[in-house]
Amino acid sequence: MPAMQGGSRLKVTARHWHDLAERRLAYYIDLCRGGCWVHYCSQEQFALCMLDVIKAAKIFRDLAGRFWSLQPTRDDDLRPAA
Repeated sequence: MPAMQGGSRLKVTARHWHDLAERRLAYYIDLCRGGCWVHYCSQEQFALCMLDVIKAAKIFRDLAGRFWSLQPTRDDDLRPAA
């Protein structure tokens, strides 16, 4: 299998970081709903962390969106090179 082109590699990387940011956001939303965070930090600290998580998710969503809009998505592009 040939090595991936630079653009494809960046697209895969952006997709992975976007997925990671979205999973982190989902985790913090679960923490917020469950109330477990009160054992670990103050309300102000949790609010600041939540804002950072939301900001990171938005940044990676926008970044990944740029790569998705540049090229049509194919399953082959999303698989890392062997």
